[in-house]
Amino acid sequence: MKEFIEQELAPRIQADGGWVEFISFKDGTLSLRFRGECSKCPILDRCTDWIREQVQSRFGETVRITAERKKPYFWDQPGM
Repeated sequence: MKEFIEQELAPRIQADGGWVEFISFKDGTLSLRFRGECSKCPILDRCTDWIREQVQSRFGETVRITAERKKPYFWDQPGM
């Protein structure tokens, strides 16, 4: 699953300025971290739906996706 996310899906998301990282896959739950443009995207649920569909198509498995947004470091700095 990790290889599929990192090698096949991540490049497609990067083409739009986003970034997705595999965190874990356990008990039918796929945990992903979103960075770049994804970290502030108001429609991230569309992307997670697409990922869910891609996983279903490739592995024949229905997964639940938990999405963690990771803001760039400088967004957390006071005065920025």
